[in-house]
Amino acid sequence: MSKTVQISSPAQLSDLLKASRIVVADFYADWCGPCKQIAPIYEQLSQGLSRENVVTFVKVNTDQQKEIAEAYGVTALPTFIVFRDGKVIEKVQGADPRKLQEVVKKLGAEVENVGTGGEASGSGSSGASWRGADLPRGYTDITSQIEIQRCELLNVASDTGGVRVLFDSAKPSALAGGKANAKDWIESDTDEQLMLFLPFQSMIKLHTLQITSLPPTDVDDDDAPMRPRTIKLFSNKPHNLGFDEADDTTPTQVIELSENDWNKDGTANIGLRYVKYQNINSLVMFVVDGDGDSEKVRLDRVRLVGESGEKREMGKLEKIGDEPGE
Repeated sequence: MSKTVQISSPAQLSDLLKASRIVVADFYADWCGPCKQIAPIYEQLSQGLSRENVVTFVKVNTDQQKEIAEAYGVTALPTFIVFRDGKVIEKVQGADPRKLQEVVKKLGAEVENVGTGGEASGSGSSGASWRGADLPRGYTDITSQIEIQRCELLNVASDTGGVRVLFDSAKPSALAGGKANAKDWIESDTDEQLMLFLPFQSMIKLHTLQITSLPPTDVDDDDAPMRPRTIKLFSNKPHNLGFDEADDTTPTQVIELSENDWNKDGTANIGLRYVKYQNINSLVMFVVDGDGDSEKVRLDRVRLVGESGEKREMGKLEKIGDEPGE
């Protein structure tokens, strides 16, 4: 007997999101060929991982439940969305078995965490990525779309972490008692300015920028790092900008942060002018100054929220299972 729940109304899905810690939703249509191809794989996952009130697999017919599909920004079929505690934590577009398997690995770690009462944070390869603020409804964490190997960070102090720590999926050590084997944050070097270049694996639509900054509060020192105050964003640049070049270039958007913008987890949840970030392939984040008199600015985590586009290999979705000789 199938454990998968067929959604018949928005209210039914809403109730399930409240009742089950984790919900996996398959958005499909009867006419969709790739949906039919991957359906048996999805059913196998449902049979193997479903746990009452802990993990629930559901199917949503987008022709019959258009309101639900629109609410969660479903624009391609099939689309798989994973919820934890009613919030979107992962979204996979297209009948991509490999990507779905990656999500399932994360889900397996989530199931283990829920079963032991643990927290959804870890070393970066398992469990859901830590975020310092909730996701806007209908959008997902697309930080994984960053090509980390091509990222560049200018004016970073050599005795703090490298650019990779900004995208670490684990909870910042400053929020976990400060116990860490390595510094999992970055600070500026010669002054308070930082220049971060983020290239993407595919064209994305960027809705929200989440920045976490956790300067020490128990240090009475003029050299203690600050949180960012002014940030300039530049989209679709082929490479990083120099500081002089950034000063002479018109930004896509200028952000001014105040003390009230930072929540209890040291995170600023910055809603962007969405129309300006449609189909972008890179982002330059220029931290112009900090919120005090120090000459150092600190960043602990950066998260991108929005919609990811299709990668080049996604054009082969119709050929799932077409191995040589089949």
